[in-house]
Amino acid sequence: MEAAPVRLWTEFSARLQAVDAVDLRPQVGGAIVELRFRDGERVKKGDVLFVIDPRPYEAAVTQATAELAAARDRHRHAGKELERAKSLIKTSAISERVLDERANTFAVSKSDVEAAEARLARARIDLDYAFVKAPISGRVSRAEITVGNLVQAGSNAPTLTTIVSDREIYADFEVDEKTYVAFVRRSAKNVEAERGIPVRLEVGGLDGIEIEGHIHTFDNRLDPATGTIRARALFSNEQAALLPGMFARVKLGSATAQSALMLTDKAILTDQDRKFVYVMDAEGKAAYRQVGVGATVEGRRVVTTGLAAGDRVITSSLMMLRPGAPVMTKAAAAKAAATGAPTPKNEAAAH
Repeated sequence: MEAAPVRLWTEFSARLQAVDAVDLRPQVGGAIVELRFRDGERVKKGDVLFVIDPRPYEAAVTQATAELAAARDRHRHAGKELERAKSLIKTSAISERVLDERANTFAVSKSDVEAAEARLARARIDLDYAFVKAPISGRVSRAEITVGNLVQAGSNAPTLTTIVSDREIYADFEVDEKTYVAFVRRSAKNVEAERGIPVRLEVGGLDGIEIEGHIHTFDNRLDPATGTIRARALFSNEQAALLPGMFARVKLGSATAQSALMLTDKAILTDQDRKFVYVMDAEGKAAYRQVGVGATVEGRRVVTTGLAAGDRVITSSLMMLRPGAPVMTKAAAAKAAATGAPTPKNEAAAH
């Protein structure tokens, strides 16, 4: 058998997580008077989902608008009075004290205008909060509070509904230290390089379909309790078939192709918890060889230990084979068959 350059894959268990998830809570109090969505539908950022009775907030805007107009009138009047005082002081028609009082009145009226503008801005914000909008695009859950119920704002405000983004999705998994060093740090020196590491996602129920993605992040430290590093991959979810909370399998590929020995699974036998193959030794006889195996790549199994390039692995009639039995390569068997010479029942093929 010969070594060939292959991209090695290691499989991990993963849990899907939403890229963005929001618990929607009221920011003003009042009665829910309208729902503008159906449970489970997709909403866009800015869509109005709930309407809290807006009438008190509309009244507050009207009042604040009137107060601002009055404050501006007083400010204009105070400005005129200040200009008149500045003219009169030149002829000593008024005292310095009167001028100071009018200047102070003008300054106070200016502050009153700014305060009134702030109250109006706050009233408009509260009115806008009465129309509860989707802060992100995604799929909305069911309405937890229905029309007619009173809600309060603040830290104890109830959750009205939840929204999760659904066009992309995270797969969170944990990578062991050995894999991290072998697959990641050997070839990736920065975040952009890490994102070039190939990742595939497989979820039960999708008929074995694998979704291509990329590494989003690796954590900045190893957990000494588990000996693993938290990792997160990002995948497209345009059909919204993947949901947060789903269990999945993530396959992490090496950043570059690596030289590896490959065998078909049919050539690898099992003896209790050990894997082994039969090889043809220098005397043309079958020899038992224990091996270590890795991932399956393009239908063939990676052999990690036990074999070397040039070994001739027996691939046929394995159930009848025993150590020491005479074997023959396929090429030699074909030549013997052509000349009518006897051949052993087993053939060894070089891989």
